[in-house]
Amino acid sequence: MQRLKYCVKGDMMELDLVATRRHFHQIPELGFQEFKTQALILDVLDQFEGKENMTIKTWKTGVLVKINGKQPTRTIAYRADIDGLPITEETGYPFRSKHEGQMHACGHDFHMTIALGVVDNLLHHRPQNDVVIIFQPAEEGPGGALPLLQSDVFKAWYPDEIFALHVAPEYSTGVVAIREGLLFANTSELFIDFKGKGGHAAYPHLANDMVVAASHFITQIQSIISRRLDPLNAGVITIGKVASGMKQNIIADSARVEGTLRALNPATMQLMKQAIQDHVAGIETAFSCTASIDFGSNYYQVINHSEQTQAFIRYCQEHNYELQICKEAMAGEDFGYFLKEIPGFMFWLGVRSEAGLHDAHFQPDEAALETAVKLVTHYMMHFS
Repeated sequence: MQRLKYCVKGDMMELDLVATRRHFHQIPELGFQEFKTQALILDVLDQFEGKENMTIKTWKTGVLVKINGKQPTRTIAYRADIDGLPITEETGYPFRSKHEGQMHACGHDFHMTIALGVVDNLLHHRPQNDVVIIFQPAEEGPGGALPLLQSDVFKAWYPDEIFALHVAPEYSTGVVAIREGLLFANTSELFIDFKGKGGHAAYPHLANDMVVAASHFITQIQSIISRRLDPLNAGVITIGKVASGMKQNIIADSARVEGTLRALNPATMQLMKQAIQDHVAGIETAFSCTASIDFGSNYYQVINHSEQTQAFIRYCQEHNYELQICKEAMAGEDFGYFLKEIPGFMFWLGVRSEAGLHDAHFQPDEAALETAVKLVTHYMMHFS
């Protein structure tokens, strides 16, 4: 990798954030395949002055960095996710993805860059207490937070508090949006394979058509939200992919349905899963077929802890950051597993983009990088 440049920003020496982000943007990799990404993180860390005050460990394709405080009595952690998505980029960037069919369409290139900028600054302005910066793989799937949380590497540097951010295209650049309590929903993947009997289009009575079976299923499950859930307990079922058939005149003997379930509380999620199973059993009977269900990766809700969230809100207000109290979202984030065990919070960082998250045209505003590095660094210094 080309050695990255530094620039002076106010009272701090900062990594060239835009150049770093663009390096990451060109090499998106899927969960637990982030080999180039890990190598780039390690290479950037190796360039930092003051690196004698940090210790680096790797976990699978992730990286953990511990910055030694001057007189540590506790540890605060900050997490950045590092994986990309299976999306073909359509931004028109001159620094577009070099990996065909993969893209940083959820802003993880921003997340990594911000975390590296924070490490760089904290090495120049050492905090009082220990800081752990986590570059976590596989947030988009199959889920890296829970196995990392359970790992010996993480337990060796177990923090007293933890926080993170996620870019938000719907907010103006630099806006900080947060709320106490529930921020992100419980989520679950959904994969269903229907198996029947294929045949000739002219003789449907001799086959069990899985295109029709899957279509009935997709239509039926919409009633789960409208008729099985309490209207005050929000839930969402989305079918994002259907695959079936080989030719227009061949009755399909199989169909695969892929989607997600989202709910604002765990009980609603369980009700939705049971209802899915009930509908699948009905399809099996009605169409004389078999079906298998895989709920894939499941992410726990993101609950912002009151004490830590309120302290962060006060800090933002006192230091004149543009702050908004946001509503909860149906988005999913495996950072919820950390917050289930460790006090902390997650916040949105505005990066104004016409295209949203997981969109092939997503173009977050790079001006937000500097704001985020400054905020996270100074917050660490103030409260560590």
